[in-house]
Amino acid sequence: MDKVHFPVLHREVLDALKIKKDGVYVDATLGPGGHSELILRKLDSRGKIIGIDKDIKAIEFAAKRFSDSRVILRRGSFKDMGNILLEEGISEVDGILFDLGISMIQMKDAERGFSFSSDKRLDMRMDITQALSAWDIVNNYSEKELNRILREYGEERNSRKIARLIVKNRERSPINTCSELSKIVESIYRKRGKIHPATRTFQALRIEVNKELENLNAGLYASENLLKESGRLCVISYHSLEDRIVKQFIANKVREGVFRKITRKPMTASLEEIKINPASRSAKLRVAEKI
Repeated sequence: MDKVHFPVLHREVLDALKIKKDGVYVDATLGPGGHSELILRKLDSRGKIIGIDKDIKAIEFAAKRFSDSRVILRRGSFKDMGNILLEEGISEVDGILFDLGISMIQMKDAERGFSFSSDKRLDMRMDITQALSAWDIVNNYSEKELNRILREYGEERNSRKIARLIVKNRERSPINTCSELSKIVESIYRKRGKIHPATRTFQALRIEVNKELENLNAGLYASENLLKESGRLCVISYHSLEDRIVKQFIANKVREGVFRKITRKPMTASLEEIKINPASRSAKLRVAEKI
């Protein structure tokens, strides 16, 4: 399976969306367009997909991939979803998909600064036009703020030590590259476990740079107003912070009588999929239906 054409949990997503041939669907995290392509195959000439992404490079990539009038591509954040659809003359949709992972396009582009080993400048911006980058956070945030971000967003047990060492190193000279930061974090750990020692630090910085948790909340609440009756909400998360927000949102809306829970427990990738795409091992899919 091609990782672009067959994205994470693709079979599960297609089943969960209960795709109608003439339906309208939002791919709120378009990326390279893998999920959108699979949805498109199930639509007839009346169907539509609205692909949204903060990353202009993702939009440009998808524009080359799709030459189909049924596909509408728009740059924007989750919080912009309602306005984007309104501008397209769409008031309600049959399904909304959020795939909260980083796309392979972003990970493989060293200039974007998402990779531990990259010798390029710390960046991590999904929207390359925004001002705040990981470099700004690492070199300008106070030790107290760095500790908070690493603890809350990275669930990093050594947050205080890492924050202190970052500040100590940047006093000599700015911490410019991903690999520089990665080595600082590695020096805190005596042993290297199954995951890279800098994983939690990089996750925390990426969340802060892109305001990911705030945007996720905004997107979930927007979906409540945009979905038709029986419309499906599908969210793929990759770490506990995201999953907690999605789980709590669905639980609250079930209590309010807005949604019906489809997945009692999140769906996860099969062993077959994990072998082909190791990034899918942490993916969790939760599904709810608008009542």
